[in-house]
Amino acid sequence: MSLKLEPTVEHIKNDKLYREMGISDEEFAMIEKVLGRLPNFTETGLFSVMWSEHCSYKNSKPVLKKFPISGPKVLQGPGEGAGIVDIGDGQAVVFKIESHNHPSAIEPYQGAATGVGGIIRDVFSMGARPIALLNSLRFGELTSPRVKYLFEEVVAGIAGYGNCIGIPTVGGEVQFDAAYEGNPLVNAMCVGLINHEDIKKGQAHGVGNTVMYVGAKTGRDGIHGATFASEELTDQSDENRPAVQVGDPFMEKLLLEACLELVKSDALVGIQDMGAAGLTSSSAEMASKAGSGIEMNLDLVPQRETGMTAYEMMLSESQERMLIVVKKGREQEIVDLFSKYDLEAVAVGVVTDDKMLRLIHRGEVVANVPADALAEEAPVYHKPSAVPAYFEEFQAMENDIPSVDDYKETLLALLQQPTIASKEWVYQQYDHMVRTNTVVSPGSDAAVVRIRGTRKALAMTTDCNSRYLYLDPETGGKIAVAEAARNIVCSGAKPLAITDCLNFGNPEKPEIFWQFEKAVDGMSEACRVFETPVIGGNVSLYNETNGTAVYPTPVVGMVGLVEDLDHVTTQTFKQAGDLIYLLGETKDEFGGSELQKLTYGRIFGKAPELDLTVEHKHQQQVLQAIRQGLVDSAHDLAEGGLAVAVSESLFRTELGAEIKLEGNAVSALFSESQSRFLISIKKENKEQFESLVDAATLIGEVTDSATLKISSANETLILSQVTELEKAWRGAIPCLLK
Repeated sequence: MSLKLEPTVEHIKNDKLYREMGISDEEFAMIEKVLGRLPNFTETGLFSVMWSEHCSYKNSKPVLKKFPISGPKVLQGPGEGAGIVDIGDGQAVVFKIESHNHPSAIEPYQGAATGVGGIIRDVFSMGARPIALLNSLRFGELTSPRVKYLFEEVVAGIAGYGNCIGIPTVGGEVQFDAAYEGNPLVNAMCVGLINHEDIKKGQAHGVGNTVMYVGAKTGRDGIHGATFASEELTDQSDENRPAVQVGDPFMEKLLLEACLELVKSDALVGIQDMGAAGLTSSSAEMASKAGSGIEMNLDLVPQRETGMTAYEMMLSESQERMLIVVKKGREQEIVDLFSKYDLEAVAVGVVTDDKMLRLIHRGEVVANVPADALAEEAPVYHKPSAVPAYFEEFQAMENDIPSVDDYKETLLALLQQPTIASKEWVYQQYDHMVRTNTVVSPGSDAAVVRIRGTRKALAMTTDCNSRYLYLDPETGGKIAVAEAARNIVCSGAKPLAITDCLNFGNPEKPEIFWQFEKAVDGMSEACRVFETPVIGGNVSLYNETNGTAVYPTPVVGMVGLVEDLDHVTTQTFKQAGDLIYLLGETKDEFGGSELQKLTYGRIFGKAPELDLTVEHKHQQQVLQAIRQGLVDSAHDLAEGGLAVAVSESLFRTELGAEIKLEGNAVSALFSESQSRFLISIKKENKEQFESLVDAATLIGEVTDSATLKISSANETLILSQVTELEKAWRGAIPCLLK
């Protein structure tokens, strides 16, 4: 397309062409005021992506301010590619989670693959070596052909990219609910390791320094990806297929190694991934953060298609690209370094002192915009918030206990619910042992990866029960953080910090915005109690299809530190004769539970209660007991309650268990009350354990019978061969996919 076909400034204004780019009439007037003139087509494009919700957080910024973001160990909070937390000995852990929901709904394989690629770049752009990948996935019910297709392709995309680049995918979660039928959620997390002296930031300092483009060539894929991510999905969304980028993990592997060599060079001033909004966001943000400007000559940008316009080059979201700033006069060193990896490194611009982002194409200035106006000064909206009618209705309900005729049949049915069932079908496709540092593979409460050359390890998890959040976003937000922390503690680690991916519907609807606000309130309070600051993350709004929103799903990615590999703990029982304890109080709580959904086909009522003080106390006691060598296995009680947790602790062993319970049998077996742990210990540790963990109740013993027997005072509730339970649990997802 030749340049003369682009619409004139008058045409853009009078025919309101900017609306097609997601800019409102008020925002266009603001742009006109900022520039003191009408923006041309390229400039309108720059503002449209940078002022999209995806890049500017214009609807969410006021709410995100509630998060605690600092702490004694936080070396980098929100605002850079990824957050960084000190883990001692001059080392730090770098991690971040991001969404790739809309692209995955349209083109699931590439949507998921490029989500993985983008999050890896966020981590190595900080100077860190990525050591692990996790994900958090949500789909509709596995009974629909479309959902099966999306599920299979998303998992294949994650596996395809992660396995090729050689970073182990060590953990994650998959949940299924009709709320995600049209709008799956694909959240990818990456964890990296760094030495303090290697930390780099995305800032363009030093007037006269050179701006260089490194990595893959720019094509026409992903144009307006950020805008596409900031609107609801409709039946017409397939027309946005060109907005989905295509990933090349082999190119990314080369780029990763080249960048990790680059960060050791004192020629490097700043580095940033070209993620959402590509060249526009990386150049505008690097200039704005440094208080400088950037001038770029787009004729020099490596292009893989002919006749690309300035607009197309700046808005492309082609993958595997980075923007770097290097000291003037040192460019050849960088070119030589990247050529070793068969990658291009091209000088495309210069750092200026006028705070402008100036673009030159074919000898003409095609854009001249204040960098701050694009990056920092996007409009911020305080959206109206309203309590949904359904919430008031649910809060007025009494706690309902579903009736159960046959406890064993109910347990078998729960184990076959896709959200509870074994996810082996998923993680068998992921290489989780590459680089041989994985200590605990997928399938336990949290993954654990050792830190080479030390006795330390990192535990990591992704968690969120969105049903609780739908019933009560504030309580559900607390539970999401608490469950992540429980999983980390069960693995023998101390929780350090979180990254979050806040997936919600359309923020312009007051009831949705209320869900968002309340969820963040709950998460913030939990983070303060657990001393796990939020060091970065991502907001993904407009997760709606034809007007129907997904459940509020603020996924929590948490990392914890295992101080000694001897502390690493898993959920499976270890030997016959061990004592089994339940820590925590069981109440009649079924709102949002698997049993409620199984019984009624819907969820309603109150979410389980959570007392953060009690939760924190239980976590600290369990971690102390683990560190003192008193605990053989630890498992957090989550979906399906105690009966499911005991079953899961027996799978993959030759063992059985005899359990005695008190109180209402349905609640004792299947309630989803919070702050509960299932723990097994050796008999000789009984006194020491009970004196340390004061709210733990002895409920049974591990046997060598390979049978699960659960009884109450006067009857046997469940008697089953473990193999029968395990077969149901393992076979559920493969069976549904057939």
